[in-house]
Amino acid sequence: MKVLVTVASKHGSTREVGATIAEQLRMHGLDVDEIEPASVHSVSEYDAVVVGSAVYMTQWMDSAREFLARFGHNLEELELWAFSVGMAGVGSGGIEDPSRVGPALLTARPRDYVTFKGKLNPQELSWRERTVAKLGGAIEGDFRDEAAEREWADSIAAALTSTR
Repeated sequence: MKVLVTVASKHGSTREVGATIAEQLRMHGLDVDEIEPASVHSVSEYDAVVVGSAVYMTQWMDSAREFLARFGHNLEELELWAFSVGMAGVGSGGIEDPSRVGPALLTARPRDYVTFKGKLNPQELSWRERTVAKLGGAIEGDFRDEAAEREWADSIAAALTSTR
């Protein structure tokens, strides 16, 4: 079974989450390609796709949204899983909504969708990004949960290998 893991990441944290998911899928004997969304030219050779994106200003990155738009019709024929990575869900005393990714996934209809907590290192951000993060009350730190990422990948592998 051949799986595409395609991830839009700006500062690398989301790419690392995607790599963890891909590694876990390989541990289950799946053939996995990791390709950035803008570099995917076809999905015809895949049985399943895992698409992920960092979330900025409650939206998926352009390259992930464009991937879904380019291959939307093809993805209807494949098993599809989706994930977001962002600071939503990291407690800061306010109301969090970790699923605000805009209309990107409304037509894609993934089999499952999860949000993973991300990482915020202000030194990696531009002045504008630091300002937005500060105004939004984002908390500095690495809140990623590798065990949760691997567990989710295990559920994907179980679904794919049970249909063999």
